Amino acid sequence: MSAMSAINPLTAIAVVLATAATDAVYVMFTSAVVARRRVPAATWSSVWYLLSSFAVISSTENWVYVGFAAIGSWIGAYVSMTFLHRPGGGAPFGAAPE
Repeated sequence: MSAMSAINPLTAIAVVLATAATDAVYVMFTSAVVARRRVPAATWSSVWYLLSSFAVISSTENWVYVGFAAIGSWIGAYVSMTFLHRPGGGAPFGAAPE
């Protein structure tokens, strides 16, 4: 049986969502670190590891899921960067106060 035929669509969707959330959380973690906000950085870090563990476990079951993980990662980074850099909103979310 080929790797492509063994893909579970629900697992593929879950991997995309998990990696999208993981990347979004990573961006929020980085933003909190840059702003030197300890509690938010620690919180985002713990959420980041929880989400990434699902993606890693799911991806190692079948190498094809790595592609779904990459798609989710791209979506998560794009959406979170869009949220952080709202036009006309002044400084990015989590930026250090001036």
